[in-house]
Amino acid sequence: MNSAAFSLEDYKFTKVEIDYYNKESNDLKIDFDPTGKFYKDNSIFELKFIFSAFGNESKRAFVKIECIAVFKFAENINFDDIPSYFYKNSIAIIFPYIRSFVSTVTLQANIPPIILPTMNLSALDAPLKDSTVQI
Repeated sequence: MNSAAFSLEDYKFTKVEIDYYNKESNDLKIDFDPTGKFYKDNSIFELKFIFSAFGNESKRAFVKIECIAVFKFAENINFDDIPSYFYKNSIAIIFPYIRSFVSTVTLQANIPPIILPTMNLSALDAPLKDSTVQI
Protein backbone atom coordinates (compact mmCIF):
# COMPACT_ATOMS: atom_id res chain seq x y z
CA MET A 1 0.00 0.00 0.00
CA ASN A 2 1.14 3.52 -0.76
CA SER A 3 1.23 6.34 1.74
CA ALA A 4 -2.23 6.77 3.26
CA ALA A 5 -3.34 10.35 2.65
CA PHE A 6 -5.72 11.88 5.13
CA SER A 7 -7.35 15.22 5.83
CA LEU A 8 -8.96 17.02 8.74
CA GLU A 9 -12.68 16.94 7.99
CA ASP A 10 -14.06 18.61 11.13
CA TYR A 11 -13.28 19.53 14.69
CA LYS A 12 -15.33 20.84 17.58
CA PHE A 13 -14.91 21.63 21.22
CA THR A 14 -17.34 19.36 23.00
CA LYS A 15 -16.65 20.19 26.63
CA VAL A 16 -15.25 23.21 28.45
CA GLU A 17 -14.94 23.25 32.22
CA ILE A 18 -13.50 26.15 34.18
CA ASP A 19 -13.50 25.96 37.96
CA TYR A 20 -11.19 28.76 38.95
CA TYR A 21 -11.75 28.00 42.64
CA ASN A 22 -9.58 24.89 42.13
CA LYS A 23 -6.61 27.05 41.15
CA GLU A 24 -4.43 27.11 44.25
CA SER A 25 -1.32 28.83 42.96
CA ASN A 26 0.12 30.65 39.98
CA ASP A 27 2.21 27.62 39.12
CA LEU A 28 0.69 25.75 36.26
CA LYS A 29 0.83 22.08 35.40
CA ILE A 30 -0.73 20.95 32.11
CA ASP A 31 -1.73 17.58 30.76
CA PHE A 32 -2.81 16.23 27.38
CA ASP A 33 -4.83 13.05 26.95
CA PRO A 34 -5.39 11.83 23.36
CA THR A 35 -7.58 8.84 22.49
CA GLY A 36 -8.86 7.58 19.17
CA LYS A 37 -11.63 5.67 17.45
CA PHE A 38 -11.19 4.26 13.96
CA TYR A 39 -14.37 3.62 11.95
CA LYS A 40 -13.41 0.96 9.41
CA ASP A 41 -16.58 1.23 7.30
CA ASN A 42 -15.75 4.74 6.14
CA SER A 43 -12.04 5.08 7.06
CA ILE A 44 -12.74 7.83 9.57
CA PHE A 45 -10.49 8.44 12.55
CA GLU A 46 -11.94 10.36 15.48
CA LEU A 47 -9.33 11.94 17.73
CA LYS A 48 -10.46 12.98 21.20
CA PHE A 49 -7.94 15.37 22.68
CA ILE A 50 -8.34 16.56 26.27
CA PHE A 51 -6.35 19.49 27.64
CA SER A 52 -6.20 19.97 31.41
CA ALA A 53 -4.59 22.67 33.56
CA PHE A 54 -3.87 22.13 37.23
CA GLY A 55 -2.52 24.21 40.07
CA ASN A 56 0.88 22.95 41.11
CA GLU A 57 -0.35 20.73 43.95
CA SER A 58 -3.92 20.07 42.83
CA LYS A 59 -5.22 16.72 41.65
CA ARG A 60 -8.28 18.38 40.12
CA ALA A 61 -8.09 20.47 36.94
CA PHE A 62 -9.28 24.06 37.05
CA VAL A 63 -9.50 24.13 33.24
CA LYS A 64 -10.47 21.11 31.16
CA ILE A 65 -11.19 21.32 27.45
CA GLU A 66 -12.21 18.46 25.19
CA CYS A 67 -11.84 18.59 21.43
CA ILE A 68 -13.03 16.02 18.90
CA ALA A 69 -11.27 16.06 15.53
CA VAL A 70 -12.41 13.95 12.59
CA PHE A 71 -9.87 12.78 10.02
CA LYS A 72 -10.77 11.04 6.76
CA PHE A 73 -8.41 8.76 4.89
CA ALA A 74 -8.44 9.20 1.09
CA GLU A 75 -8.63 5.44 0.57
CA ASN A 76 -10.47 2.78 2.49
CA ILE A 77 -7.92 1.29 4.83
CA ASN A 78 -7.88 -1.24 7.62
CA PHE A 79 -7.01 -0.45 11.22
CA ASP A 80 -3.63 -2.16 10.88
CA ASP A 81 -2.84 -0.06 7.79
CA ILE A 82 -2.99 3.28 9.62
CA PRO A 83 0.53 4.61 9.09
CA SER A 84 2.54 5.22 12.24
CA TYR A 85 3.16 8.85 11.25
CA PHE A 86 -0.61 9.51 11.31
CA TYR A 87 -0.78 9.50 15.11
CA LYS A 88 1.94 12.13 15.47
CA ASN A 89 0.66 14.22 12.57
CA SER A 90 -2.98 14.22 13.66
CA ILE A 91 -1.97 15.69 17.03
CA ALA A 92 0.28 18.25 15.34
CA ILE A 93 -2.58 19.29 13.02
CA ILE A 94 -5.17 19.80 15.77
CA PHE A 95 -2.91 21.33 18.44
CA PRO A 96 -2.90 24.91 17.02
CA TYR A 97 -6.71 24.96 17.22
CA ILE A 98 -6.62 23.74 20.82
CA ARG A 99 -3.87 26.19 21.71
CA SER A 100 -5.86 29.11 20.32
CA PHE A 101 -9.11 28.00 21.95
CA VAL A 102 -7.49 27.58 25.39
CA SER A 103 -6.14 31.14 25.20
CA THR A 104 -9.42 32.59 23.98
CA VAL A 105 -11.74 30.83 26.42
CA THR A 106 -9.60 31.61 29.47
CA LEU A 107 -9.26 35.25 28.39
CA GLN A 108 -13.02 35.53 27.84
CA ALA A 109 -13.64 34.00 31.29
CA ASN A 110 -11.86 37.08 32.70
CA ILE A 111 -9.22 34.98 34.44
CA PRO A 112 -5.50 35.15 33.72
CA PRO A 113 -5.35 33.59 30.26
CA ILE A 114 -3.47 30.38 29.65
CA ILE A 115 -1.11 31.04 26.78
CA LEU A 116 0.34 27.75 25.61
CA PRO A 117 3.65 27.96 23.79
CA THR A 118 4.35 26.12 20.58
CA MET A 119 5.03 22.60 21.79
CA ASN A 120 6.47 19.41 20.42
CA LEU A 121 3.84 16.82 21.31
CA SER A 122 5.37 13.98 19.29
CA ALA A 123 5.68 11.88 22.46
CA LEU A 124 1.88 11.63 22.53
CA ASP A 125 1.80 9.46 19.39
CA ALA A 126 2.38 6.23 21.34
CA PRO A 127 -0.35 6.89 23.94
CA LEU A 128 -2.75 7.79 21.13
CA LYS A 129 -1.92 4.66 19.16
CA ASP A 130 -2.23 2.48 22.29
CA SER A 131 -5.61 3.95 23.22
CA THR A 132 -7.15 3.77 19.75
CA VAL A 133 -9.98 1.33 19.23
CA GLN A 134 -11.65 0.08 16.07
CA ILE A 135 -15.40 0.55 15.77
